[in-house]
Amino acid sequence: MSKEAVAIIGGTGDQGLGLALRFARAGRVIRIGSRKPERARACAAEIANQFPGCHVSGHANPDAVRAAQEAIVILSVPFEHTVSTLESLRDALAAPQIVVSMGVPLASAIGDVAARMLMVSQGSCAELCQQRAPEGISVVSAFQNISAHRLAELDAEVDCDVVVSADSKHARTRVMALCEDLPGTRAIDGGPLYNARYVESLTALLIGMNIRYKNRAGAGVRFTQLPL
Repeated sequence: MSKEAVAIIGGTGDQGLGLALRFARAGRVIRIGSRKPERARACAAEIANQFPGCHVSGHANPDAVRAAQEAIVILSVPFEHTVSTLESLRDALAAPQIVVSMGVPLASAIGDVAARMLMVSQGSCAELCQQRAPEGISVVSAFQNISAHRLAELDAEVDCDVVVSADSKHARTRVMALCEDLPGTRAIDGGPLYNARYVESLTALLIGMNIRYKNRAGAGVRFTQLPL
């Protein structure tokens, strides 16, 4: 069975680029999106140099979505840019595409410390995305707790569970399959999308722990005693 293509919006940032590298190495078609298409093309060229023969290209954000029809669209942008980025993609998104929210409403968005959370009336960044997404587009919460540093270390396993939440079980299954391309991760069925609020808050906890323990590589999360 062929692997689904992935469009990574904000794919020039540390976490988005780390995912793009991992997925490109695993043989997926990757479309990198950026507000500045020249940056997206430069990142795509960097990945192609590392993995000759891989299928990767760089685009402006809406063009990356259009170039990945029927694909998984990963939104890897800071929380404060989430709504504006989604609005810029409205005309490009179309079912059966799904949107993966990696965003976390960290207080750093308002100049406070990143180890604190902002209150979001919808409950979470992922639920905010679902509210603002075009009709027929399912939003999936995933990948918030993975360290960008560990994604970039391609010779090492990531060593982190990935909790995947969405109201659509089919959408959850599609995103959980991505973890097969991230050695050291394990996909956990996180149930309905409202559970994203608990997963997102773990990111703030991990950031605080990394600061206290001076852990530049980034801590991960593991769930024990699950019958997987």
